[in-house]
Amino acid sequence: MAKRVYEAWKGSNKFILGGRLIFGPDARSLLVTLLLIIVPIVIFCVFVARHLRHEFLNNNVGYAILVVAIVFTVFVLVLLFLTSARDPGIIPRNSHPPEEDFRYDSSVSVDVGGGRQTPSLQFPRTKEVLVNGLPVRVKYCDTCMLYRPPRCSHCSICNNCVERFDHHCPWVGQCIGLRNYRYFFMFVSSATLLCIYVFAMSALYIKILMVDDQGTVWRAMKESPASVILMAYCFISLWFVGGLTGFHLYLIGTNQTTYENFRYRADNRINAYDGGCLDNFREVFCTKVKPSKNNFRAFVQEEAQRPPPSPAPREGVSADDLGADPRPKVEDDLEIGEDLLKISQRRNIDEIDEDIRSRGSNGPPHNTSDADSVLGSDHRAPTIRADARHSSWGRRSGSWEIAPDVFTNSNVTESRSYVTPKEARQ
Repeated sequence: MAKRVYEAWKGSNKFILGGRLIFGPDARSLLVTLLLIIVPIVIFCVFVARHLRHEFLNNNVGYAILVVAIVFTVFVLVLLFLTSARDPGIIPRNSHPPEEDFRYDSSVSVDVGGGRQTPSLQFPRTKEVLVNGLPVRVKYCDTCMLYRPPRCSHCSICNNCVERFDHHCPWVGQCIGLRNYRYFFMFVSSATLLCIYVFAMSALYIKILMVDDQGTVWRAMKESPASVILMAYCFISLWFVGGLTGFHLYLIGTNQTTYENFRYRADNRINAYDGGCLDNFREVFCTKVKPSKNNFRAFVQEEAQRPPPSPAPREGVSADDLGADPRPKVEDDLEIGEDLLKISQRRNIDEIDEDIRSRGSNGPPHNTSDADSVLGSDHRAPTIRADARHSSWGRRSGSWEIAPDVFTNSNVTESRSYVTPKEARQ
Protein backbone atom coordinates (compact mmCIF):
# COMPACT_ATOMS: atom_id res chain seq x y z
CA MET A 1 0.00 0.00 0.00
CA ALA A 2 1.33 3.40 -0.96
CA LYS A 3 2.44 5.65 1.87
CA ARG A 4 1.39 9.23 2.38
CA VAL A 5 3.90 12.04 2.34
CA TYR A 6 3.85 12.56 6.11
CA GLU A 7 4.50 8.84 6.67
CA ALA A 8 7.63 8.90 4.48
CA TRP A 9 8.74 12.36 5.64
CA LYS A 10 12.54 12.65 5.93
CA GLY A 11 12.53 15.60 8.31
CA SER A 12 12.34 15.43 12.09
CA ASN A 13 8.79 16.76 12.33
CA LYS A 14 5.92 15.11 14.16
CA PHE A 15 2.46 14.76 12.63
CA ILE A 16 -0.94 14.23 14.20
CA LEU A 17 -4.46 13.78 12.83
CA GLY A 18 -3.22 11.99 9.74
CA GLY A 19 -0.74 14.65 8.69
CA ARG A 20 -3.14 17.57 9.10
CA LEU A 21 -1.03 19.14 11.85
CA ILE A 22 2.77 19.36 11.77
CA PHE A 23 4.98 20.09 14.77
CA GLY A 24 8.69 20.27 15.39
CA PRO A 25 10.62 17.43 17.04
CA ASP A 26 10.52 19.29 20.37
CA ALA A 27 6.73 19.62 20.40
CA ARG A 28 6.61 18.48 24.04
CA SER A 29 7.94 21.85 25.11
CA LEU A 30 4.62 23.24 23.87
CA LEU A 31 3.00 21.70 26.95
CA VAL A 32 5.26 23.79 29.18
CA THR A 33 4.23 26.93 27.32
CA LEU A 34 0.56 26.04 27.74
CA LEU A 35 1.02 25.58 31.47
CA LEU A 36 2.84 28.91 31.79
CA ILE A 37 -0.16 30.64 30.20
CA ILE A 38 -3.15 28.73 31.55
CA VAL A 39 -2.15 28.27 35.20
CA PRO A 40 -1.63 32.00 35.98
CA ILE A 41 -4.91 32.90 34.24
CA VAL A 42 -6.83 30.31 36.27
CA ILE A 43 -5.34 31.75 39.47
CA PHE A 44 -6.24 35.25 38.33
CA CYS A 45 -9.86 34.38 37.54
CA VAL A 46 -10.41 32.50 40.81
CA PHE A 47 -8.60 34.74 43.32
CA VAL A 48 -8.65 38.19 41.72
CA ALA A 49 -11.25 38.68 38.98
CA ARG A 50 -13.97 36.93 40.98
CA HIS A 51 -13.52 39.37 43.89
CA LEU A 52 -13.31 42.37 41.56
CA ARG A 53 -16.67 41.37 40.15
CA HIS A 54 -18.27 42.17 43.54
CA GLU A 55 -16.50 45.52 43.73
CA PHE A 56 -18.13 46.77 40.50
CA LEU A 57 -21.72 45.51 40.77
CA ASN A 58 -23.39 48.69 39.57
CA ASN A 59 -22.08 48.86 35.98
CA ASN A 60 -20.94 45.24 35.43
CA VAL A 61 -17.30 46.27 35.17
CA GLY A 62 -16.33 43.32 37.35
CA TYR A 63 -17.82 40.87 34.82
CA ALA A 64 -16.04 42.65 31.99
CA ILE A 65 -12.70 42.19 33.76
CA LEU A 66 -13.31 38.44 33.99
CA VAL A 67 -14.55 38.09 30.40
CA VAL A 68 -11.65 40.08 28.96
CA ALA A 69 -9.13 37.87 30.75
CA ILE A 70 -10.74 34.69 29.41
CA VAL A 71 -11.20 35.92 25.84
CA PHE A 72 -7.70 37.36 25.70
CA THR A 73 -6.25 34.07 26.90
CA VAL A 74 -8.16 32.10 24.27
CA PHE A 75 -6.88 34.51 21.62
CA VAL A 76 -3.27 33.96 22.76
CA LEU A 77 -3.73 30.18 22.70
CA VAL A 78 -5.16 30.29 19.17
CA LEU A 79 -2.13 32.28 18.00
CA LEU A 80 0.14 29.76 19.70
CA PHE A 81 -1.66 26.96 17.88
CA LEU A 82 -1.38 28.72 14.50
CA THR A 83 2.33 29.25 15.09
CA SER A 84 3.28 25.75 16.17
CA ALA A 85 0.89 23.47 14.25
CA ARG A 86 1.36 24.67 10.67
CA ASP A 87 3.96 24.39 7.96
CA PRO A 88 6.40 27.27 8.57
CA GLY A 89 7.44 27.35 4.91
CA ILE A 90 9.26 24.06 4.34
CA ILE A 91 10.77 23.66 0.88
CA PRO A 92 10.27 20.12 -0.48
CA ARG A 93 13.44 18.13 -0.95
CA ASN A 94 14.71 17.06 -4.34
CA SER A 95 15.05 13.35 -5.02
CA HIS A 96 18.23 13.99 -7.00
CA PRO A 97 20.69 16.87 -7.41
CA PRO A 98 20.01 19.50 -10.07
CA GLU A 99 21.60 18.11 -13.24
CA GLU A 100 22.04 21.47 -14.89
CA ASP A 101 24.61 22.35 -12.24
CA PHE A 102 26.81 19.25 -12.59
CA ARG A 103 30.49 19.84 -13.15
CA TYR A 104 33.55 17.60 -12.85
CA ASP A 105 36.48 18.83 -10.83
CA SER A 106 39.68 17.18 -12.05
CA SER A 107 41.59 18.52 -9.04
CA VAL A 108 39.45 16.33 -6.75
CA SER A 109 39.58 12.74 -7.98
CA VAL A 110 38.37 9.41 -6.68
CA ASP A 111 40.26 6.13 -7.04
CA VAL A 112 38.14 3.65 -9.01
CA GLY A 113 40.65 0.82 -8.90
CA GLY A 114 43.50 -0.24 -11.10
CA GLY A 115 45.36 2.95 -10.31
CA ARG A 116 42.85 5.01 -12.30
CA GLN A 117 41.47 8.27 -11.00
CA THR A 118 38.11 9.69 -12.02
CA PRO A 119 37.19 13.35 -11.48
CA SER A 120 34.86 13.94 -8.57
CA LEU A 121 31.31 15.15 -9.24
CA GLN A 122 31.05 18.62 -7.80
CA PHE A 123 28.42 21.33 -7.41
CA PRO A 124 29.00 25.04 -7.17
CA ARG A 125 28.59 25.68 -3.47
CA THR A 126 27.07 29.11 -4.00
CA LYS A 127 25.26 31.11 -6.63
CA GLU A 128 24.47 34.77 -6.97
CA VAL A 129 20.96 36.03 -7.70
CA LEU A 130 19.65 39.57 -7.96
CA VAL A 131 17.21 40.83 -5.32
CA ASN A 132 15.95 44.37 -5.87
CA GLY A 133 18.93 44.98 -8.11
CA LEU A 134 21.48 43.81 -5.54
CA PRO A 135 23.47 40.54 -5.74
CA VAL A 136 22.58 38.00 -3.06
CA ARG A 137 24.49 34.76 -2.57
CA VAL A 138 22.49 31.56 -2.18
CA LYS A 139 23.94 28.25 -1.00
CA TYR A 140 23.51 24.66 -2.05
CA CYS A 141 21.99 22.34 0.57
CA ASP A 142 23.49 18.84 0.50
CA THR A 143 20.66 17.42 2.61
CA CYS A 144 17.75 18.74 0.54
CA MET A 145 19.74 18.68 -2.74
CA LEU A 146 18.66 22.14 -3.83
CA TYR A 147 19.85 25.70 -3.96
CA ARG A 148 18.16 27.54 -1.13
CA PRO A 149 16.11 30.56 -2.17
CA PRO A 150 17.16 33.94 -0.74
CA ARG A 151 16.58 34.20 3.05
CA CYS A 152 16.14 30.43 3.26
CA SER A 153 18.15 28.36 5.73
CA HIS A 154 18.33 24.72 6.81
CA CYS A 155 17.09 24.16 10.37
CA SER A 156 19.34 21.61 12.08
CA ILE A 157 16.59 20.73 14.59
CA CYS A 158 13.74 20.10 12.16
CA ASN A 159 16.13 19.00 9.37
CA ASN A 160 14.31 21.06 6.75
CA CYS A 161 15.02 24.06 4.56
CA VAL A 162 12.61 26.83 5.60
CA GLU A 163 11.74 29.92 3.57
CA ARG A 164 12.54 33.24 5.23
CA PHE A 165 13.94 31.32 8.18
CA ASP A 166 13.87 33.43 11.35
CA HIS A 167 14.78 30.97 14.11
CA HIS A 168 13.67 27.74 15.76
CA CYS A 169 11.62 28.57 18.84
CA PRO A 170 11.67 25.89 21.55
CA TRP A 171 8.74 27.54 23.36
CA VAL A 172 6.39 26.84 20.47
CA GLY A 173 8.22 23.68 19.31
CA GLN A 174 8.43 24.82 15.70
CA CYS A 175 10.54 26.73 13.19
CA ILE A 176 9.56 30.34 12.59
CA GLY A 177 9.52 31.11 8.91
CA LEU A 178 7.62 32.67 6.06
CA ARG A 179 4.21 31.13 6.79
CA ASN A 180 4.03 31.51 10.57
CA TYR A 181 6.16 34.55 11.43
CA ARG A 182 3.08 36.82 11.50
CA TYR A 183 1.33 34.57 14.00
CA PHE A 184 4.47 34.22 16.07
CA PHE A 185 4.83 37.98 16.46
CA MET A 186 1.12 38.35 17.27
CA PHE A 187 1.45 35.58 19.87
CA VAL A 188 4.44 37.20 21.56
CA SER A 189 2.94 40.70 21.52
CA SER A 190 -0.45 39.42 22.74
CA ALA A 191 1.23 37.53 25.55
CA THR A 192 2.95 40.78 26.51
CA LEU A 193 -0.39 42.62 26.65
CA LEU A 194 -1.91 39.77 28.68
CA CYS A 195 0.90 40.03 31.22
CA ILE A 196 0.36 43.78 31.50
CA TYR A 197 -3.39 43.27 31.94
CA VAL A 198 -3.03 40.66 34.70
CA PHE A 199 -0.38 42.74 36.46
CA ALA A 200 -2.58 45.87 36.35
CA MET A 201 -5.74 44.10 37.59
CA SER A 202 -3.83 42.43 40.42
CA ALA A 203 -2.37 45.79 41.47
CA LEU A 204 -5.88 47.30 41.32
CA TYR A 205 -7.21 44.64 43.65
CA ILE A 206 -4.40 45.34 46.14
CA LYS A 207 -5.31 49.04 45.97
CA ILE A 208 -9.01 48.30 46.64
CA LEU A 209 -8.13 46.18 49.67
CA MET A 210 -6.03 49.02 51.06
CA VAL A 211 -8.92 51.49 50.70
CA ASP A 212 -11.59 49.19 52.11
CA ASP A 213 -9.58 48.14 55.15
CA GLN A 214 -7.85 51.49 55.54
CA GLY A 215 -4.65 49.59 56.10
CA THR A 216 -1.16 49.47 54.71
CA VAL A 217 0.03 47.80 51.57
CA TRP A 218 1.56 44.97 53.58
CA ARG A 219 -1.77 44.16 55.15
CA ALA A 220 -3.45 44.13 51.76
CA MET A 221 -0.79 41.83 50.36
CA LYS A 222 -1.37 39.41 53.26
CA GLU A 223 -5.09 39.32 52.45
CA SER A 224 -4.46 38.50 48.78
CA PRO A 225 -1.18 36.61 48.38
CA ALA A 226 -2.37 35.41 44.94
CA SER A 227 -2.26 38.98 43.68
CA VAL A 228 1.35 39.34 44.86
CA ILE A 229 2.37 36.09 43.16
CA LEU A 230 0.70 37.11 39.90
CA MET A 231 2.34 40.53 39.95
CA ALA A 232 5.78 39.00 40.47
CA TYR A 233 5.19 36.39 37.76
CA CYS A 234 3.97 38.96 35.22
CA PHE A 235 6.88 41.30 36.01
CA ILE A 236 9.41 38.56 35.28
CA SER A 237 7.54 37.41 32.17
CA LEU A 238 7.48 40.94 30.81
CA TRP A 239 11.25 40.98 30.62
CA PHE A 240 11.08 37.99 28.32
CA VAL A 241 8.01 38.46 26.09
CA GLY A 242 8.20 42.24 26.28
CA GLY A 243 11.85 42.32 25.24
CA LEU A 244 11.12 39.82 22.48
CA THR A 245 8.28 41.98 21.20
CA GLY A 246 10.48 45.07 21.08
CA PHE A 247 13.27 43.20 19.31
CA HIS A 248 10.94 41.86 16.62
CA LEU A 249 9.41 45.29 16.11
CA TYR A 250 12.91 46.46 15.23
CA LEU A 251 13.43 43.48 12.90
CA ILE A 252 10.15 44.08 11.11
CA GLY A 253 10.87 47.78 10.72
CA THR A 254 14.23 47.04 9.08
CA ASN A 255 13.04 43.88 7.24
CA GLN A 256 15.49 41.52 8.88
CA THR A 257 15.21 38.07 10.37
CA THR A 258 16.69 36.95 13.65
CA TYR A 259 19.10 34.68 11.74
CA GLU A 260 20.26 37.51 9.49
CA ASN A 261 20.63 39.93 12.39
CA PHE A 262 22.87 37.63 14.41
CA ARG A 263 24.83 36.20 11.47
CA TYR A 264 25.49 39.28 9.34
CA ARG A 265 25.33 42.02 11.92
CA ALA A 266 29.11 42.54 11.91
CA ASP A 267 29.46 42.45 8.11
CA ASN A 268 27.83 45.84 7.52
CA ARG A 269 26.03 44.45 4.49
CA ILE A 270 23.48 46.42 2.52
CA ASN A 271 20.01 45.03 3.25
CA ALA A 272 18.55 44.14 -0.13
CA TYR A 273 15.10 43.51 1.37
CA ASP A 274 14.55 46.80 3.21
CA GLY A 275 11.82 48.75 1.44
CA GLY A 276 11.16 51.33 4.13
CA CYS A 277 9.52 51.00 7.54
CA LEU A 278 5.92 51.30 6.31
CA ASP A 279 6.35 48.84 3.44
CA ASN A 280 8.17 46.42 5.72
CA PHE A 281 5.26 46.32 8.19
CA ARG A 282 2.83 46.00 5.29
CA GLU A 283 4.79 43.05 3.95
CA VAL A 284 4.50 41.16 7.25
CA PHE A 285 0.91 41.95 8.24
CA CYS A 286 -0.99 42.90 5.08
CA THR A 287 0.12 40.32 2.51
CA LYS A 288 -1.57 37.02 1.92
CA VAL A 289 0.06 34.00 3.51
CA LYS A 290 1.44 31.80 0.78
CA PRO A 291 0.02 28.27 0.51
CA SER A 292 2.16 25.39 1.68
CA LYS A 293 4.40 23.74 -0.89
CA ASN A 294 3.81 20.36 0.78
CA ASN A 295 0.69 18.21 0.67
CA PHE A 296 1.39 15.98 3.63
CA ARG A 297 -1.70 13.84 3.05
CA ALA A 298 -0.94 13.09 -0.59
CA PHE A 299 0.37 9.70 -1.60
CA VAL A 300 4.05 9.34 -2.36
CA GLN A 301 4.69 9.15 -6.09
CA GLU A 302 7.16 6.42 -6.97
CA GLU A 303 9.86 7.99 -9.09
CA ALA A 304 11.68 5.93 -11.68
CA GLN A 305 15.36 5.35 -11.15
CA ARG A 306 17.34 7.93 -13.08
CA PRO A 307 20.69 7.09 -14.67
CA PRO A 308 23.66 8.97 -13.31
CA PRO A 309 24.55 12.17 -15.15
CA SER A 310 26.95 11.80 -18.04
CA PRO A 311 27.89 15.23 -19.36
CA ALA A 312 30.11 15.55 -22.40
CA PRO A 313 33.76 15.00 -21.48
CA ARG A 314 35.96 18.03 -21.50
CA GLU A 315 39.07 18.35 -23.61
CA GLY A 316 41.87 16.25 -22.21
CA VAL A 317 39.52 14.07 -20.12
CA SER A 318 38.93 10.53 -21.37
CA ALA A 319 35.71 8.59 -21.05
CA ASP A 320 37.37 6.32 -18.50
CA ASP A 321 38.19 9.35 -16.33
CA LEU A 322 34.57 10.47 -16.42
CA GLY A 323 33.40 7.20 -14.96
CA ALA A 324 32.87 5.09 -18.13
CA ASP A 325 32.36 1.35 -17.81
CA PRO A 326 35.79 -0.11 -16.87
CA ARG A 327 34.88 -3.73 -17.74
CA PRO A 328 36.47 -3.87 -21.24
CA LYS A 329 39.78 -2.69 -19.84
CA VAL A 330 39.55 -5.20 -17.01
CA GLU A 331 38.88 -8.05 -19.43
CA ASP A 332 41.93 -7.08 -21.52
CA ASP A 333 44.06 -7.02 -18.39
CA LEU A 334 42.87 -10.52 -17.46
CA GLU A 335 43.72 -11.89 -20.91
CA ILE A 336 47.20 -10.41 -20.74
CA GLY A 337 47.60 -11.88 -17.24
CA GLU A 338 46.66 -15.36 -18.49
CA ASP A 339 49.21 -15.15 -21.30
CA LEU A 340 51.91 -14.06 -18.88
CA LEU A 341 51.00 -16.91 -16.56
CA LYS A 342 51.43 -19.42 -19.35
CA ILE A 343 54.76 -17.93 -20.33
CA SER A 344 55.98 -17.95 -16.74
CA GLN A 345 55.31 -21.67 -16.44
CA ARG A 346 57.71 -22.51 -19.27
CA ARG A 347 61.19 -23.70 -18.23
CA ASN A 348 63.10 -21.82 -20.91
CA ILE A 349 62.66 -19.97 -24.16
CA ASP A 350 63.63 -23.02 -26.19
CA GLU A 351 60.39 -24.68 -25.25
CA ILE A 352 58.53 -21.65 -26.54
CA ASP A 353 60.41 -21.83 -29.87
CA GLU A 354 59.72 -25.54 -30.13
CA ASP A 355 56.04 -24.99 -29.43
CA ILE A 356 55.86 -22.32 -32.13
CA ARG A 357 57.50 -24.65 -34.66
CA SER A 358 55.18 -27.50 -33.76
CA ARG A 359 52.18 -25.29 -34.23
CA GLY A 360 53.51 -24.07 -37.54
CA SER A 361 53.98 -27.63 -38.85
CA ASN A 362 51.10 -29.53 -37.29
CA GLY A 363 48.49 -26.91 -36.45
CA PRO A 364 45.66 -25.80 -38.66
CA PRO A 365 46.51 -23.23 -41.28
CA HIS A 366 44.58 -20.47 -39.67
CA ASN A 367 46.90 -20.46 -36.61
CA THR A 368 49.72 -18.99 -38.60
CA SER A 369 47.58 -16.15 -39.75
CA ASP A 370 47.25 -14.92 -36.16
CA ALA A 371 50.82 -13.72 -36.16
CA ASP A 372 50.55 -12.42 -39.69
CA SER A 373 47.61 -10.25 -38.69
CA VAL A 374 50.01 -8.15 -36.66
CA LEU A 375 53.08 -7.98 -38.86
CA GLY A 376 51.54 -8.54 -42.28
CA SER A 377 50.69 -11.59 -44.35
CA ASP A 378 54.02 -11.73 -46.22
CA HIS A 379 56.33 -11.41 -43.22
CA ARG A 380 57.09 -13.96 -40.61
CA ALA A 381 56.93 -13.29 -36.88
CA PRO A 382 59.85 -11.50 -35.25
CA THR A 383 62.48 -13.44 -33.40
CA ILE A 384 62.40 -13.11 -29.61
CA ARG A 385 65.44 -13.40 -27.39
CA ALA A 386 65.31 -13.85 -23.65
CA ASP A 387 68.00 -13.46 -21.04
CA ALA A 388 66.10 -14.97 -18.13
CA ARG A 389 65.59 -18.63 -17.40
CA HIS A 390 63.54 -20.64 -14.91
CA SER A 391 61.05 -17.88 -14.29
CA SER A 392 57.92 -18.31 -12.21
CA TRP A 393 54.72 -16.27 -11.70
CA GLY A 394 55.47 -15.36 -8.12
CA ARG A 395 59.05 -14.22 -8.65
CA ARG A 396 60.61 -13.66 -12.04
CA SER A 397 63.02 -11.28 -13.76
CA GLY A 398 63.59 -11.11 -17.48
CA SER A 399 64.52 -8.97 -20.40
CA TRP A 400 62.56 -9.36 -23.63
CA GLU A 401 63.93 -7.84 -26.82
CA ILE A 402 62.68 -7.68 -30.39
CA ALA A 403 65.12 -8.54 -33.13
CA PRO A 404 66.41 -5.54 -35.06
CA ASP A 405 65.12 -6.89 -38.34
CA VAL A 406 61.59 -6.23 -37.16
CA PHE A 407 62.15 -2.49 -37.18
CA THR A 408 63.16 -2.68 -40.87
CA ASN A 409 59.72 -3.97 -41.72
CA SER A 410 57.79 -1.17 -43.42
CA ASN A 411 54.44 -2.96 -43.47
CA VAL A 412 53.72 -3.00 -39.73
CA THR A 413 50.12 -1.82 -39.33
CA GLU A 414 49.55 -2.16 -35.57
CA SER A 415 51.68 -1.88 -32.45
CA ARG A 416 50.83 -3.22 -29.01
CA SER A 417 52.44 -2.60 -25.65
CA TYR A 418 52.90 -5.63 -23.48
CA VAL A 419 53.33 -5.44 -19.77
CA THR A 420 56.07 -7.41 -18.10
CA PRO A 421 54.96 -9.68 -15.29
CA LYS A 422 56.63 -7.42 -12.77
CA GLU A 423 54.64 -4.43 -14.04
CA ALA A 424 51.44 -6.42 -14.14
CA ARG A 425 51.97 -7.39 -10.56
CA GLN A 426 52.19 -3.70 -9.60
